[in-house]
Amino acid sequence: MRAHVAVLLGALAVGGCAARAQTPQTPPRAGGGEQAQAQDSAGGGRAGTPRIRPYSSVVTSQAQTVRGMFTVHRVGDRLLFEIPRNELNKDQLAVGRYARAAAPTGTGQGGGPSAYAGDRFVTRTLRWERNGNRILLRTPSYSIIAHPDSAIYAAVEGTNYPPIVASFNIEAWGPDSAAVIDVTRLFTSSVPELQAIQGNVDSNRSFVERVLAFPDNIEIEATQTGTQPAQQGGGGGGGGGGGGGGQRPSMSVLAHWSIVRLPENPMMPRLFDERVGFFSNTRRDFSQPEHRAAERRYIVRYRLECSDRREGDLCYPVKPITYYVDPATPDWLKPYIHAGIREWQSAYEAAGFKDGIVSADPPANDPTWSPEDIRHTVVRWLPSTTENAQGPNVHDPRTGEILNGSVRMFHNILNLQRSWYFTQVSPLDPRAQKLPFPDSLMGRLVQFVVAHEVGHTLGLQHDQIGSSTYPADSVRSKTWVARMGHSPSIMDYSRFNYVAQPEDGIALEDLVPRVGPYDRYAIMWGYKPIPGARSPDDEKPVLEQWSRMQDTIPWYRFSANNAYNSTGTQSEAVADGNPVWATEMGFRNIRRVMGFLKDAATHPMADNGDLEELYQRTVGQWATESNHVATLVGGGRVQYKTGGQPGPVYTPIPKAEQQRAVRFLSESVWQTPDYLIRTDIAARIEPNGMVQRINSAQGRSLNTVLNDNRMETLLELEGTSPNRSDVYTLVEMLGDVRRGVWTELSANRPVIDVFRRGLQNQYLTLIDRKLNPPPQTGQQPQFGFGGGGGSQGPSEDVKAHLRGELQTLRTELTRALGRTNDRPTELHLQNALYRIDKILTPDED
Repeated sequence: MRAHVAVLLGALAVGGCAARAQTPQTPPRAGGGEQAQAQDSAGGGRAGTPRIRPYSSVVTSQAQTVRGMFTVHRVGDRLLFEIPRNELNKDQLAVGRYARAAAPTGTGQGGGPSAYAGDRFVTRTLRWERNGNRILLRTPSYSIIAHPDSAIYAAVEGTNYPPIVASFNIEAWGPDSAAVIDVTRLFTSSVPELQAIQGNVDSNRSFVERVLAFPDNIEIEATQTGTQPAQQGGGGGGGGGGGGGGQRPSMSVLAHWSIVRLPENPMMPRLFDERVGFFSNTRRDFSQPEHRAAERRYIVRYRLECSDRREGDLCYPVKPITYYVDPATPDWLKPYIHAGIREWQSAYEAAGFKDGIVSADPPANDPTWSPEDIRHTVVRWLPSTTENAQGPNVHDPRTGEILNGSVRMFHNILNLQRSWYFTQVSPLDPRAQKLPFPDSLMGRLVQFVVAHEVGHTLGLQHDQIGSSTYPADSVRSKTWVARMGHSPSIMDYSRFNYVAQPEDGIALEDLVPRVGPYDRYAIMWGYKPIPGARSPDDEKPVLEQWSRMQDTIPWYRFSANNAYNSTGTQSEAVADGNPVWATEMGFRNIRRVMGFLKDAATHPMADNGDLEELYQRTVGQWATESNHVATLVGGGRVQYKTGGQPGPVYTPIPKAEQQRAVRFLSESVWQTPDYLIRTDIAARIEPNGMVQRINSAQGRSLNTVLNDNRMETLLELEGTSPNRSDVYTLVEMLGDVRRGVWTELSANRPVIDVFRRGLQNQYLTLIDRKLNPPPQTGQQPQFGFGGGGGSQGPSEDVKAHLRGELQTLRTELTRALGRTNDRPTELHLQNALYRIDKILTPDED
């Protein structure tokens, strides 16, 4: 095995100077003699025919040299690549990440980077080609392919002509006809395909810092300085130094590029299956025997191969998946990050590997080790106020083989985890009933986040259906959750077990998600070797057998978020197979939280910031759980299937469940939740805003129930279901919602308090916007969240139903107005009648 030898260029080696490159014995004759060469490198230069110079006049005695995939020289400020003939016309991957950058101080807009160490700014395929006395750098694409033996291969090649990123004059010939080129400007000037700054790079303020060379990759770091693009829109606002309004700010970053040779022996890819939640790499294969351009999707995964070492039925991998823990991580958190990585070892055991994934600390005092090096997967700790974490990966675009992962932990993920744990399960954990939490608890919460993000870097998508596949009452069973967890997947957004009650006796460790049965199944499906298979198609029969396990084991099923208005794919949910019951349990815990919230978040020597934040987040948790119930209306359940599996993929929610959901919302959500109204807390954090806060929380579920797509679904089911009596019609749903929001209208002497008046006004505003949408102004966004049709508004059929509801409501309001003797209620009813007239006849004065 070749040793990875690297020399840090730009600094003298300890105990001696850097080695000089060997002078070639017989440089090739390539025309032009040995006259001075016209400079014609990336970013511009004088035109002219390239002229070759003697090797010693280009790679001088002052050169600092290191050999690896390429031989690399630093001669003064110049960076030279000496590219062997056998490295030409080979596929490589360039990955650019920031080594140092200025963290964003505001929205991050204005053309600068998102700007934390480890952020990726470019991923490009590369190919170096010789054209006479020039080297061309191209960026090939693999989006369309064909087998080389097929007749259509020539046509596909004709449409895959790679664009040229840069052209370099060959300055000299090295040993064995290796081309020596000056690539300095590739990293210090504006080369759009590779540059780290969005804008113009100033070559006078940009320079190469260091270079490392290894047998399979080259690592380059350079400071890039330039001017950001001018912000779009109006002028501007304060800040910044002097100068006119058109002055553009400068910025500098330390950028790190990894140029890695793609595997010469590509990993055999594994075909994607929508039933198992892997990220995928899509290509169009024109040589498949289909009457269309066939889509070939391969899952994204690491290459794991068995060595000769075994332990029982498990084999040790030739090369385990290794994750390093950022040395800049707070020391007290490092053991928990290691534990989060190692949680996945059980999943790889399900795939047949012992220690398939391991964690490590970076080598001490090794100047050649860099967290940006493409060979190293690192869990980074970033000084950011962002309450998030991310787990991207870099993969071979040809096969989906993961070459590098990067877990990015933003510092304020600590605050988010603290808030979620407090609002969801603090009644079950005495450690969480007073701030601050102990380090042991906070570390365990970080371990959970790390394990989730590691799952993404291993190739797994979010599995939002998981938490709905367990029997609902099982998540209150201490024996079940000890064995299975409260969700089968750590890739689900099923945070902490808010359904469990204090009397259930569930162990504190089991309140937190962990790598579960689905995760072990998915890793087995994606990584387990299939003996005898020589092609992706050879694996299909075995993969189909594994996928069919979902027919009898529901928690092996996969679905991403919000498929088909699906109740079972809700995020931030526990036991969402029965969201009414789960929300009832969750509301019990929120009542308990409200009982000790003030004492938990009040500190004698601090302001009321924690109190305000936790109160706001508790109300937000209540709104989130309420919304899970609303998804039953017009919703369905999904199980992805192939043509050989019987039964439907999409199944509507039964009518009785939908009616129960609206009844629960009417009684437990749209009726004012008095236990959330805490005037003693409000008096410490704000002069007013309680009514708006409660109404906003209630309004989330109201918006979901009256979602255009859900109402259209009810109409479609009414027209397509074989038994109309089994359908919750749109007329029935809208009538139930109206009666739930306007309950007081049936009273003998209606009295409507300020909270209910606010909710009822929201109801009218929501319908008004559907019937009379405001005019669109300015440039409309081209992309948005969610499925199609949302921006079109409701159909005329839905509008007719909504107008009918307002007409019925107008009649009820008129009757109630004659029975009330409460002046605020009277004014409210009169205003509601006025608003309905304006909604139904907007063009009349």
